[in-house]
Amino acid sequence: MIPRLKERYKKEIIQNLMSKLNYKNINAVPRIKKIVLNMGLGPDGLDKKKMETCVKDISSIAGQHPVITKFKKSISNFKSRKGANAGLKVTLRNDRMYEFLDRLVNIALPRIKDFRGLKDSACDKFGNFTFGIKEHIIFPEINFDKVDTIRGMDITIVTTSNSKDNTIYLLKEFNFPIIKDTEKRKKKIKKIIKTENKEETKEKA
Repeated sequence: MIPRLKERYKKEIIQNLMSKLNYKNINAVPRIKKIVLNMGLGPDGLDKKKMETCVKDISSIAGQHPVITKFKKSISNFKSRKGANAGLKVTLRNDRMYEFLDRLVNIALPRIKDFRGLKDSACDKFGNFTFGIKEHIIFPEINFDKVDTIRGMDITIVTTSNSKDNTIYLLKEFNFPIIKDTEKRKKKIKKIIKTENKEETKEKA
């Protein structure tokens, strides 16, 4: 069975983007290539039982078995040893990617307490959108009563887009709740006010 979002992308989203972005060639329309999930384990990477629990949890969330990542260097401050377990990583493509996307946008993200949206500053110029989730229990596949430790995870959505704006357009078509990063605007306003105040002080002197 074809995933709902995959079918929607082919039937609706491609046409919408061609119209919005003025594309004439259907192959030029941006698409999602893959989704990468990363869960850091910290000291728990050395605990076999906790490691097994984390593997089980991320497998349930992604619908795919994860790869165990290793530390490349020993860093005493982080109590990490070269070659030791650092975390878990899953790369989703094709149907599994669309199925995960559907659950993420329509079920998991709305369950975040006081959620206001994902900031557009999470997008880079290479067509990647990366954001963090503080609690993996927002996914319906996780049984809260059986969780011993609530863990965070990073999600990277890799697209074929060649600009930040086009990536945002694409993800919004999939109903991603993306908002403008007001923090950046606040900093700019503060900078302008400081500059104006300095100029006023100079004029008075």
